[in-house]
This record gives sequence, structure tokens and C-alpha cells, in this order.
Amino acid sequence: DIDYAVYEENGTRYVLGAGTVAKYKKELEGATLVDTVKGSTFVGRTYEPLFPYFADQPNAFRVLGADFVDTEEGTGVVHMAPGFGEDDQIICEENGIDVVVPVDDSGRFTEAVTDWAGVNVFDANKPIIQHLKEQGALVKHETYEHNYPHCWRTDEPLIYKALGSWYVRVTDFRDRMVAHNQKIRWIPEHIRDGQFGKWLEGARDWSISRNRFWGTPIPVWKSDDPESPTPPECYGSIAELEEAFGVEVKDLHRPAIDELTRPDPNVPGATMRRVPEVLDCWFESGSMPFAQVHYPFENKDWFEHHFPGDFIVEYVAQTRGWFYTLMVLGTALFDCAPFRNCICHGILLEPDGKRKLGKRYGNYSSPDEVFDTRGSDALRWYMMASPIMRGGDLRFDSSDAGLGDVTRLVLNPIWNAYYFFTLYANIDGVRATFRTDSDQLLDRYILAKTRELVENVATEMDDYDLAGACAEITAFIDALNNWYIRRSRGRFWGESGAEAEQSAYDTLYTVLVTVCQVTAPLLPLITDAVYMGLTGDDSVHLTDWPDAESFPLDHELVADMDRVREACSTALALREEHGLRTRLPLASLMIAGHDATRLEPLKHLVQSEVNVKAVELTEDLEAHATFVLSPDRRKLGPKLGAAMKDVIAATRSGAWTKNDDGTVTAGEVTLQPDEYELKLESKEGETSAALKGNDAVVVLDVDVTPELEAEGWARDLVRKVQQARKEADLNVTDRIVLAVDVHEGCRAAIETHAAYIREQVLATELVFGAPEDGMHTVETTLGAGALGLGLRVVTSS
Repeated sequence: DIDYAVYEENGTRYVLGAGTVAKYKKELEGATLVDTVKGSTFVGRTYEPLFPYFADQPNAFRVLGADFVDTEEGTGVVHMAPGFGEDDQIICEENGIDVVVPVDDSGRFTEAVTDWAGVNVFDANKPIIQHLKEQGALVKHETYEHNYPHCWRTDEPLIYKALGSWYVRVTDFRDRMVAHNQKIRWIPEHIRDGQFGKWLEGARDWSISRNRFWGTPIPVWKSDDPESPTPPECYGSIAELEEAFGVEVKDLHRPAIDELTRPDPNVPGATMRRVPEVLDCWFESGSMPFAQVHYPFENKDWFEHHFPGDFIVEYVAQTRGWFYTLMVLGTALFDCAPFRNCICHGILLEPDGKRKLGKRYGNYSSPDEVFDTRGSDALRWYMMASPIMRGGDLRFDSSDAGLGDVTRLVLNPIWNAYYFFTLYANIDGVRATFRTDSDQLLDRYILAKTRELVENVATEMDDYDLAGACAEITAFIDALNNWYIRRSRGRFWGESGAEAEQSAYDTLYTVLVTVCQVTAPLLPLITDAVYMGLTGDDSVHLTDWPDAESFPLDHELVADMDRVREACSTALALREEHGLRTRLPLASLMIAGHDATRLEPLKHLVQSEVNVKAVELTEDLEAHATFVLSPDRRKLGPKLGAAMKDVIAATRSGAWTKNDDGTVTAGEVTLQPDEYELKLESKEGETSAALKGNDAVVVLDVDVTPELEAEGWARDLVRKVQQARKEADLNVTDRIVLAVDVHEGCRAAIETHAAYIREQVLATELVFGAPEDGMHTVETTLGAGALGLGLRVVTSS
């Protein structure tokens, strides 16, 4: 269907694709365009070959038609060599042209190519071009850079060459493979009908033979007389070989196996010899499920009760490798999928994403080096929690901040919780027990949340979603450390009585033991150390999965407390945004929105966490925030066309309504839930921010009175004294005398809150003035001026 231009110069005619003429303007100078015809005009015509070696080959040297020819490069004319290219072989076979392969096993031309016999095909390029030039057959010599196959181990260029091969006729049972694939759970799910499913649908017969010395010999014997009527013989066991050849067989490898020969029973003087090929190593990989246990010769019962396999994992390219060969042999031999679940992970790439990490490039840090500098648990979690476990690729650098984040956000919090527990339990002489029946509010919350952790991680693991399991654990650790432990500190210090203190220790012990058990598959080392330190048992890896039902079930409490946590986090972000330090008390905070009044029993926690004097709860969201509609222009633009401007106008004017089915009507257009976003915006004059559920806002009073400022200074002083205690290496129970040398602007505030300060820092006495000799002294600032403080231990316990 391509137009071809015919030029003539001095009686010689040139034919090339009309679309390529501009590229050969110089070569066509002096030539005249005499015709433009379709390529079909030339199909079937013969031509004189440039070289005489195969001039008598039947049906060859004719113009053929093929739909892959184009004019993007070259002239729109492509030479076919059926022995050296897949498309070439297919087109020539369709046109009755036999395969010719004048290249030997070492990549050199055979005697059939008389001028370059024995020359490597790559080395022959230049002399062949020179020969064409001398013969006057060369119009133009060009070099093209394009992708070309190279050996993946040596980077040497490969030679496409047709070889005889043994095949598995996969096309006979391709539909069965497609059907079996539907029963496999793939992670990520899209692999089933995408990369793997499409590969199965287009599966071709599989060449299972390789022309190498090393490898598993193909167990087929043929007569060395090509005219022999004796069919090839395939042997399936050593016993069959020994019976056929009458000798004891001890070695199935080359060259020993090739020494087994016997006379051809139908041709005198001919010999039955093993074919020279070995099996493709992927055939062996696909045989793994049964070959690993020497089935069917041994372990027949075991295999039949353990096949198909429950789970396998490999990277995405194995959709055309191991996963595929397992499926071929599983279907061919047993008519079933060879595995039930498969994690198909992504690829580790260099930091710039250009190449994958691999031995051939040496572009990765030694695992031992990463273990020594970052920790094996950190690396393991980093991989498990990453998108690579859901089929995505991961740019990896051993110095990546992501590895540091694992230590900061996962490992350290686990260890810190364990350290907190052991520190105070040992100081107080408390022996904790595993129990889940505490009636304390925060205990009930963390125990109920632990139940959800066990259930949710089990679900994620059952679904082979390791990254999802990691996310569940990370969220729980944050709730444990940054909420439960911090909000319960007073109970661990005995401020709420002995019973509440024991419940706090028992609950934290119970939760830590359970977290170790749940997290052990993902962080095997730190969880083992913590578990053994808590229990004195041998190993967390010898325990059963926790029983979720032994923990209280209270989804409402967990949901409400988590909403309180989110409200506090949002309020603290507002404080930071306005430069209001956490220790500075504020007058009030309001939570306005859907079901906000349900949080009444928990608002004292908000008050303490955010450091506000009062917390108000109201369902009247519209009094404090307004919903703003944001249509997804990328999705709606192509769909609506000119009507998009009406949607934008309705959005700006507020002429839209939210419907009960989750859609939104803007003007006269209905938007689906994935075509818009609703955002809460603050009312003018208020400092507020929306919660993630987009159904409530936190409103914070950011006005600071002198009284609030004074209390904030007192709290700041407490922090500075506690830091000084730490620097002086004081025991947490040591009592001190505290001296404060502070400017007049803060003294009144400190005097007002002296009792609070003494209680918090365990001071038996607070005096004003320069620190005495022998005190541990600190020079710092408080408020707008300098602060000198000193402390001295007076008693210890």
C-alpha cells in the first residue's frame, strides 16, 4: 500500500518509497521522476541477486509483500534472510522459500559463501560493503543505531540464526493455561489478566532444546541413518535406560550418557544415538514442584498432597520465565495451575532509575555493609513496606533517607516503648502479667486497637499484601507511643493510684508481647530481642499467632479515640503554623462536625494533649466551615467538552448540590464520586483546619492573654529543668533543690506556678537567685530574657 517513486538516470532506474525521497536528494541529483506506483505493482517480480551463492534457490529472489515494511528508515525496501530473523522466516515460509543458514556454530560464514568463508559475520561487514562499492551496486552507505540483542552475561552481540529444535506443543493446551490462571491470586492483581494473562493468550510452542555441552541431556535417541524408519525413542527413567541398553547407568550427564548406544533394529549398520541437545534450563525450573522430591519415583503421596504450591514469589520478568514454565508443565502434566498465590514484585533500580541493580553492573552496596550500617531489620522492612511488593519498581540507595525513616518511625519506637516499660517497671519493682481486662479508658482503647491490629495484619498477610501489613503496624506503633504511652505517663508514675498503675503496666506488657508476635515475620531480630527481654522465653518465633478474640472488641471506642488523635494532630499543626509552642496554653478548641458530640467522654484528652483550657464539641459544621467543590478537570474536560465551562461556573457560584448516592449536581451536570473533590474551607475570622474524613473541622483560639503567657513560661521552665536533670545524669526519682535566676518579667509567672513546677521536677525547694557552688548549672533563656538555673540532689531513692 506504500507509494514508491521510480527515478531514471542514464538508462538506470531507481525504486524507493516516495516518503523517503527527501533523505536521498543528493543521490538522486540528475535523475528524473518517471512514475509513482503502489508497492503491490512490484510484488511477484523477480530480481537478480547481488551475490551469486544461492541464485538457484527455488522461489527466492522475488519481491514479496509484508505489512511491517514502512518508510520511517531506509528506502521502504527490506531484504529477507529466512535463516536469520523471525519475520523473515515467516514471510519466506509463506512464499515457499526454504531456510538457508550459511553460518556455522562459531558465527563464521560456511564454504557456501566462497568469498568470506571462515570469516566472522560481524568482521565481514566492511569487506562486503567494499565489494558492493567496487561492483557499482552501492548507492549510499549509512549506519543506523538501534537496539540489538546482546548476551546478558558478557555483553557480546548475539547472532540470530535458525536452528533445529525440540518443542513442547504449548498451543495444544494454551486455553487450559488461560483458564487455570484465573484461579491464581496474583499480587498485584492486574498481573493475572495483564502481563501474565496476555502472555498466556499469545503463548507459542516452546523450544526446550539448547545446543550446549553442560545441561540436562534430552533423553531421546535417534538413528544416525536419516532414512531409518525407526522412530525416536524417549526414556523416562534409569530403569528404562538400563533395560534398553543392557548396562548399569550411573551417570546421566554428558559425556557418559552419550556413550549409551545400540544398533538400529531396522537398519543394519545404523546406530541409535542420543540427540546432541540439552534441555533449556527453564524446563528444569518449571519441573521444580515434582523434581525437587524425585516424583514419581519417590514421595508420591507427599507430592500429591502438596501440589499445587501455596505460594511463590519472584520479580515481574518471571511472567515470561519461571511463572510461565511452571504453568506450562503444570498444565501439560497435571492439568492444573502449579501455584495458588504469587507475589510478583517489582525491580530494584539505581537511584536515577536508569538500570536495575545487578551483579553484572556491580551497582549495589554489599548487603553485609547495609546490615552493618543500617541493620538487617531496617533493610527488610524497607523492602517489605515499599511499592516493590505490589509490583512497582524501587529506586534504591543504601544512603537513602527511607532506610533512616524505618529506624526513626518503626524500630526506635518499638525499642523506646520497650525501654520505657522496663525502666519504670524495674524502678517500681512491678511484675506485669498478660491480661486484657483493664477497665481504664486508655487501656481499653489500646487493647481494642491491638485486637484490630492482629485481625488486620492477619487479613493483609492472608492476602499476601506485605506492604499493607507494614502500614497497619506502623500506624499502630504511632498510636502506642505517641498517644497511649504519653497520655498514660502519670499512671506509670503512680499518680492515679496503685491499681491504675498496675493496669497500665499489665496492659503495656500485653500489647508489647502481642506487637512482637504480629511483627516478628517482618522484623525478626528486634522483635525477638524485645520478646525475650519481656518474657524470658526462648524466642518469639516459637510462639503461635496471637488470638485476636482474647482482646476486647470495641470498634466505636477505637474509632472515636482515633478521631480524637487526628483532631489533636490537626490542632497541633495549627499551633505550629501560628508559631505557638506546645507548652503555651491556649484558651479553647472546638471540634465541629458529624458526630462530634460523641467525643464528649474523651475531650479531657484533647484538652491535655493540645494544651487548651476548654474543649467544645458541636455538630454545627456549617457555622464554622464551608464545602468547596473542586471538579477533576482532567477527567471531565474530555468527557464534557464545552459543557465543562458550565460546571466551573456552577462551582464558583455555589450552584451545586451533593446527592445521597455520592454524586454531585453542578448546574445541570451530574458528577460521579471519582470526578470531583469536596474540601472544607474555614469561615473568615477563625483559625481552623479539616479532618481527613472531610466531615469535621478543628477551630483553635489563637489569642494569647498575659495569664496564658505566664503559664507557658512555667511549663517552659519545667522542660529546661528536666533537660538539666538528664544532663546531670540524675536518677528519675532523685529529689532536688532548684535555684532560678530569671528576669523580672518571668519571675511573677514562676512564683504563681511554683507548686506545679516543684511537683513536675521533683524539687523539694525552689529559690530565686544565682545558683550556689556545687549545683549543676545551666545558662539558657526564658521568655525574652536570660535564665540561669541550678540544681542539686538532696535525697535519692
